[in-house]
Amino acid sequence: MKKLLCIALILALMLTTGTFVMAEEAAAAPKYVFLFIGDGQGIPQITAAQFYLGTMENPDASMPVPGHLSFTQFPYLGMVTTYDATSFCPDSSSTASAMASGEKILSGSLNFNVELTDPLKIITEYIKESGTGRKVGVATSVSLDHATPSAFYAKAASRSEYYNIATQGMGENSVLDYLAGGAFVRENGPDGVDENVYEIGKRNGFNIVDTNEGIRALNSESGKTLVLTPGRESDGSLHYAIDSERRMAQGEDVILLKDLVEAGINVLDNENGFFFMVEGGKVDWAGHANDAVTSIRETLNFSDAINVAIQFASEHPDETLIVVTGDHETGGLTIGFATTKYDTHFNYLYDQTISFYDFDKVIEELRAQGAGFTAALAEIEKYYGLTMSSESPLYMTEADLERLEYAFNLSMIPEDDRELTAADTLAYGGYEPLSMAVCHILNNKAGIAYTSYSHTGLQLPVYATGVGAEKFAGLYDNTDIFFKMADVMNLEV
Repeated sequence: MKKLLCIALILALMLTTGTFVMAEEAAAAPKYVFLFIGDGQGIPQITAAQFYLGTMENPDASMPVPGHLSFTQFPYLGMVTTYDATSFCPDSSSTASAMASGEKILSGSLNFNVELTDPLKIITEYIKESGTGRKVGVATSVSLDHATPSAFYAKAASRSEYYNIATQGMGENSVLDYLAGGAFVRENGPDGVDENVYEIGKRNGFNIVDTNEGIRALNSESGKTLVLTPGRESDGSLHYAIDSERRMAQGEDVILLKDLVEAGINVLDNENGFFFMVEGGKVDWAGHANDAVTSIRETLNFSDAINVAIQFASEHPDETLIVVTGDHETGGLTIGFATTKYDTHFNYLYDQTISFYDFDKVIEELRAQGAGFTAALAEIEKYYGLTMSSESPLYMTEADLERLEYAFNLSMIPEDDRELTAADTLAYGGYEPLSMAVCHILNNKAGIAYTSYSHTGLQLPVYATGVGAEKFAGLYDNTDIFFKMADVMNLEV
């Protein structure tokens, strides 16, 4: 009898201990989960931003001193492969979908299998179906229906199905509680008779906010919220950070990505927690255009947005997970150039105060005025610091001037009338010739360069801190980010 009683006590103890361990494991799941994705942001972009910042912060240093971004000191570091079912050089829709669904898919599609017959279930659906009451938010610096943000709330055989994507985000079955960025590219259907997507959102309970004051006033009582950032570009994106800084210096009130993150936390915070995906989308756009300074400024802007989450985590240290990664690298950025050999001059980049995008507008004005090359050189010196003065390290050589004048002459021809050679296409990548020539000259003088106007197949870093962050260390595939997030949040997938 005593033996049976002893066995019963041992079994009871084992069951109690098991229950306690299971409860402890469940309690270890983070209440708040942030996933930050720098579109086009690989090790080169992060390194360039660190060197730029370090050089700026330590102008008199006797040796190079890299700066620290908000996330580069996170305790756990991983690396992911980024190839998709189509190529080693993937696109944003396939890579974002890999992280959202855990599946390799075709470039150009969004959360669909490779046969394009079946949609894939995504992490935000699992979150909503888990019964935990977690809220879901998505924020971006580009259009709301661009590939990366879309991957976390929509599915489409083609990433270009903008109206279809938007209606999923605003529909009655939407997984979203907060969506913020520029605007939807197509607010009406292709045939012009479908219901306006914003009206669909209103009908399904979305509070639409489109003023700076309204964004800053958002709180936990705001309900489901769609933020359309005011003063956005015509392509539905926020201004480039470098252009926003110039506008703010002139007294303009500008909403930045960090403001959208802060507003999102205010809306999403609740006793059940949330999942919040934030994209720094214009690191990629600047990389496509080979504009190193604009890319660096976007990376710093992205870092500032992450810092908002870090501050939130400091108030909830035992309840928060922050993961930072990219979807792919863009442009093949390299630190080191043939003519500068082992030297770099990141301080040469400080005089650039405009993005290629806004400088295109300057070129458009020059073209409309019928301006000459001398007038263009004055604008180049004003916005980039490249000069005719031989006393400046940004002195333009005869070879530089020849490159600029050739590009200027092309840019003064209306785009539809230009006859570009194969060499022109290779040199300018389909962008405004003069903008590209200026960027390339400044990049090379600083000792940096690009190999492509497209994406590359580089592996990407993953930085993690907080509850469950250790799971994101090591080398793995980008699809594993889905499974690691699901595991950390105790989702059954």
